[in-house]
Amino acid sequence: MITLTEKDLHPQVREFKAFINRHPKLIESIRKSGRSWQEYYEKWTLLGEDDPYWNSYKSDDHKVNEKKEEKETDTKKQTEMFEQLKKLTETVDLDKIQKHAYQLSGTINTIQELIGQFQDTKKSQLPQLPIKPDRDPSYDWFKD
Repeated sequence: MITLTEKDLHPQVREFKAFINRHPKLIESIRKSGRSWQEYYEKWTLLGEDDPYWNSYKSDDHKVNEKKEEKETDTKKQTEMFEQLKKLTETVDLDKIQKHAYQLSGTINTIQELIGQFQDTKKSQLPQLPIKPDRDPSYDWFKD
């Protein structure tokens, strides 16, 4: 009988073994169901290691570690964003911002004045219709 060492195995088979070791519930499931390792190896090669199908086979410790890693990553991202925001606020010149806000306000006022003038000219260009009295006396001729 020929015995294979870890070095003699194909690299993909070694990766599958490492994957199996990270998913202890998969080992239990295969042993209980009596299914072949080949079936799960083929699923692993088709689906890949990160497919949600494998999540139910991960150990609880592994899930806890993943959640910790996610929290740490989120914390790092928040820290980096805070640092970037801090750097941004240090380089901001508030006097320039105030000056730009004042200029913007003046521009808005000018635009409002132009719109008002345009509306006034438009109103003055409309033909003026004569104002009719409420009751025209000529209508009285036909009343009996």
